[in-house]
This record gives sequence, structure tokens and C-alpha cells, in this order.
Amino acid sequence: MIAEKLLLHILIIFAPVFLFSIMTDGCKIKKNNLVFTLLQCGAAFLSIAFSNYSHGLYWDLRFVPLVLTTLYAGPIPGSAVLFVILITRGFIGGDWAIYAYIGSMCVMIVPILFSRKFWMLKPERRVKFSILIGVCSTTAAFIAFVLFDGLVMGSFDTGHLYRELLIGALFHVLALAVAARLIEEIIERQQMREEIIRTEKLNTMADLAGSFAHEVRNPLTVVKGFIQLMHKEADGKDRDYLTLTLSEVGRAEMIISNYLSFAKPEFNKIEEFNYKKLLEEIIVLLEPLAAKEGVIIEGKLSVNELYYATDRSQVKQAIVNLVKNAIEATPQGGKVILSLDLEDGQARIGIRDNGRGMTEEQLSRIGTLFYTTKDRGTGLGTTVAIGIIQAMKGNIQFKSEEGRGTEVMLKLPVKKTVLVPETKRLSILKG
Repeated sequence: MIAEKLLLHILIIFAPVFLFSIMTDGCKIKKNNLVFTLLQCGAAFLSIAFSNYSHGLYWDLRFVPLVLTTLYAGPIPGSAVLFVILITRGFIGGDWAIYAYIGSMCVMIVPILFSRKFWMLKPERRVKFSILIGVCSTTAAFIAFVLFDGLVMGSFDTGHLYRELLIGALFHVLALAVAARLIEEIIERQQMREEIIRTEKLNTMADLAGSFAHEVRNPLTVVKGFIQLMHKEADGKDRDYLTLTLSEVGRAEMIISNYLSFAKPEFNKIEEFNYKKLLEEIIVLLEPLAAKEGVIIEGKLSVNELYYATDRSQVKQAIVNLVKNAIEATPQGGKVILSLDLEDGQARIGIRDNGRGMTEEQLSRIGTLFYTTKDRGTGLGTTVAIGIIQAMKGNIQFKSEEGRGTEVMLKLPVKKTVLVPETKRLSILKG
């Protein structure tokens, strides 16, 4: 029976996924596109080479590697798998070779149409989306078969044949769902590994930064005190020189304070505050800087009031650092948008700009001590912001595309939510 024989083909589908995990040590698919594509090409070739011949058709799971490669690696690698399928099927020949070509192309069209949206989804939704794509693809192949059979062939016991086609389609979807789940496990494992490494680095740097800052701060305080005494008695150029010296000492103190905040954010003054009002304050505070840089800063804030109790000044500092980065990364005439919404019981704060954006390599280094994409700066601002957000049990994510801007997404805890009445909501929206 076809079902028993297709079970063997499932091993052919799963083998490249396990091999990829072993050969690349779980590295990202996008960084190992060639390896992933070659393995899936091999799976497609073996599926056809060891296919089961019945009722004039070759039964196998060739479409699974085609869909997986197109979704996870992209249309170009998917096209390579399609080429292998067409060439291999061409060598076999037969009356239904033309249908095999048409069906393969129909299957290829569906994942190509949705490949860009695929990576915007969460892991669980990507698996469900893969299943949906599998259903759509097999449906497209089935329609192509019906049309080809009716117009060209018309010589089979269609009832029995359609039953086998349905079984084959179910196996395609099942194999696609399990393979997609395995790939997501590989991706999740790699992300966990990267997060562990990043956390260990941050902890090490935090210890060093804290020790360094405490050791330097004490003598710097003494130096600042004596300079202030000299400044009071000085005049002329000496006073100007001492004024400049004091400003630089103050800047050094600010850098050291940032080191201490990075090492261990301290939440001294716990108070309940409104996220919406906090963001409104930040917009007003940074409007002069935005105007100076020729950038428009805009707020799209939820009409509902979201409250939380923590050190308000620390949260404000974190968001200010991130918004300042967005403003400085945006060219004249650009725009920075702050948004606030309630999502899954958390405050969802977005900071989006249409600036120069970042490459994947730059994005992967965000939050590393001393790393910055700006001409001036220490990179501490973003690192401090990440530390504060994580200390208050929040989550921060960066998304960026070179030449198209960057989006920072914060998810922060909420203690209580005050829903604005519908009548008041409408009046706020109108004006």
C-alpha cells in the first residue's frame, strides 16, 4: 500500500534536517544557506530516485524539501531544489512527466508568494504556516492533476487514483509539519546558545565595569573638589581653562555613572507611574534635540492608561537612550515614531525610525559593551537601556534593515490598566 511505502520516504525528509544540525552545529540557516540547500536538493533527488511506481505515477515526498527550502532559505535556494526535481524527474520520463513539471511549478508558486512574510511570524506560527502552505501547495498540485487528467489523459480509475492522491497529500503535510518543527527546534537551540553566551559576556563585563567605576570615581571626586576650589579664586584665562576642565570631569563622571548603571541597575525610588504620561514627557524632552537634527518625533500612544510600579527615572533613562539613538541615526527630514499599546497583558512600546538601519552583523552586536554604529559615543547608552529593561523583567527586541531604518520593541510589565470609556475614547481620537 502507498501509505507504508511513503513512511520510508519520511526518513529521507528528516535525514537532511538532522545532518544540517550536526554539520553546522546548529548555526543559523541564513548563514549556511548553501549547506541547507544542498542537503534539501539531496533529499529531493533521493525522494524521486526511490519513488514508488503505481498507476502510471511516481509516488514520493519531493515537494516537502521544495517548500521547506523556499520558506526557510528563500526563493533562490528553493529554485535550486526545483531544478533538481525537474532534472531528476526528466531522466525517469513517462507519460506523466509533463504533469510532474506543471505540478512542481504550481507547488513552488505558493511558498514564494509568502516567503517574505514567513520570518515575521513567531516560531509556533511558522510551523502552522508551513502546514497551511503545504495544504495550499498540494491542493495546487491536485488541481493541476485533475486538469491534466481531464484534458490529456482521461484513462485512469479516477476514484481509486484520487484516493491515493489524498493519502499522498496527507503524508506531504505530515512530513512538512514535523520537519518544520524540527527546524524550529534547531533555530531555538541556537538562539538559546547565543543568549547564554551573550549573558555570560555581559556578566563578565559588568563585574569589570563595576570594579573599574568604583576605583576611578573616588580619586575623580577629589580632583573635582580641588578644581572647584581653584575655579572660585581664578580669573582670566585660568578661569576659562578650569571651567573647561570641570565640564570634562563632569562628562567623565557621567560615563562612570553609566558604567555603574550597566553593572547593576539600582531601583531606589519605587513608585507607580503611567506609561503614557512617561512617553509624553520623553517626547517633549527630546523634541529640541530632534528639531536640532532636523527630525520629526511623533507619538502614537494608546488611549488606555497602563500603570506599573518601579523606579520611574530608570525606565525613563532607558527609553530616552533608545529614542536618542533613533534620532541620531535618522537623517534630516526623517521621522521617529513612539508607539504604546497593550499586548498580552504587557505594555508594548515601539521606537521606529526611517534612518540608515543596520546590517545583520551590526544588529547581532547591539548591546555589546563599547560597540556603537555612531561616529561618536561609547555604546553604553544601549547597553544600559537593555540592562534596565531586563532588570524590570521586560523584553527588548531590535529589528533593522539597512537603508530602511530600525525598530526597537519593548515589552514591559503592567500592574493595572485603566480603560478609557468609549465616549471619551472617540473624543480623544477626534481631537
